[in-house]
Amino acid sequence: MTDRAGLPRVLVVDDDRSLRRALAINLRARGYRVDEAEDGRSALATAAAGPPDLVVLDLGLPDIDGIEVLAGLRGWTQVPVLVLSARSDQSDKVAALDAGADDYVTKPFGMDELLARVRAALRRGASGTEDQPVVRTASFTVDLAAGRVTDSGGQAVRLTPTEWGLLEALARQAGRLVQGRDLLREVWGPAYGSETNYLRVYMAQLRRKLEPDPRHPRHLLTEPGLGYRLEP
Repeated sequence: MTDRAGLPRVLVVDDDRSLRRALAINLRARGYRVDEAEDGRSALATAAAGPPDLVVLDLGLPDIDGIEVLAGLRGWTQVPVLVLSARSDQSDKVAALDAGADDYVTKPFGMDELLARVRAALRRGASGTEDQPVVRTASFTVDLAAGRVTDSGGQAVRLTPTEWGLLEALARQAGRLVQGRDLLREVWGPAYGSETNYLRVYMAQLRRKLEPDPRHPRHLLTEPGLGYRLEP
């Protein structure tokens, strides 16, 4: 819950005291109000006492697993949850995303990247990105209501129906990781879920049309083994 001064509240949950303190210091230095919790039960109690605008959640907690904490939160709130974990196995990431996490960062991580993910998650939580009709990036604009894309100069970009379907699915969750299987089912239909080569081909086509440098995309990003993200 944003406080009276308009400062977003971030709940940092990690049993590593030094990391937790480092995160809190960096967040406070950038204007966030920070609550801290060292285990899962205290995290749930803190969130219930004063609902945060964002939860930064470690999975490896000493009392209950972070996935259980996530499930407990999702029982009553859709607050954005950014998961931190030393678990790099793809199955752990998928489990966290399936349980309702909005994003996943593997330890060790760069503080600048983490803070960028925090900002993106807070933007989604504050504005309800999925309901926003226009998603703007520095290189192109997606008008979901009109079903059109324009480049940075305002010129329309021609997309095929499949290209548009893929871009629309990403734009409706801008800033958020969308799993590949979900994209396949949404764009190609419920019978699809493992044809990842479709995604690679069409993402490459979108990058050629929309990214200034398709080989080094800034907005249409791949999360290896997981899915894709449209980063405004």
